[in-house]
Amino acid sequence: MRERILVVEDEPDILEVVSYNLKNAGFEIVALDNGEAAVFQVEDLRPDLIVLDLMLPGMDGLEVCRTVKQREATKHIPVVMLTAKTEEVDRIVGLELGADDYVVKPFSPRELVLRIKAILRRSDDSARARNSQEKVVLRAGPIEIDQSEFRASMAGVPLELTTTEFKLLSALVERRGRVQSRETLLQNVWQYEYSGYARTVDTHVRRLRQKLGEHGNLLETVRGVGYRFRKD
Repeated sequence: MRERILVVEDEPDILEVVSYNLKNAGFEIVALDNGEAAVFQVEDLRPDLIVLDLMLPGMDGLEVCRTVKQREATKHIPVVMLTAKTEEVDRIVGLELGADDYVVKPFSPRELVLRIKAILRRSDDSARARNSQEKVVLRAGPIEIDQSEFRASMAGVPLELTTTEFKLLSALVERRGRVQSRETLLQNVWQYEYSGYARTVDTHVRRLRQKLGEHGNLLETVRGVGYRFRKD
């Protein structure tokens, strides 16, 4: 069965280009031109991923993302935002709301397709890990990560993490005590090459620190290099 992509974009030309290229890449496409329709239909459509424009009339992309990520039935659906270069603040807010990635307009359709495939591949990897018979558990201080069950906890309390946050925490814990550059994290977690998207890593690390609460200092910033999970 083909993976289903929900594209929410109010500019007809962009909607047509995105839909055309995703169809050619083998995806099933559902195209909508407003946020209200997306929020109303998303539970019935159950897409594998949402491509979401931020600057929508009426209900904007941030509100759509917030609503999708708050609902139990849809919070697991990956979201890729389409943003303009001038929307950096909104872009960061979108990532903080749980969006998995963003692509800046004007964008290369090929890049968008590659990013979508990378995100879906991460989701598939997580599903395979959950279905694996082999139990893989990482422990570091109060953090326990069960990769086979796709669950993480801190001092026995479950952590509510997105797929990307889970993979980022796992990557840092697996190499605890060693510095990982933003480029390395983008390649290993997001599965694409570094190309000016360092803020994506920074935003997700900040979200992880917030979710770790008093243990957020376990994620250390190595100025000018990247991040490290404290070995002690």
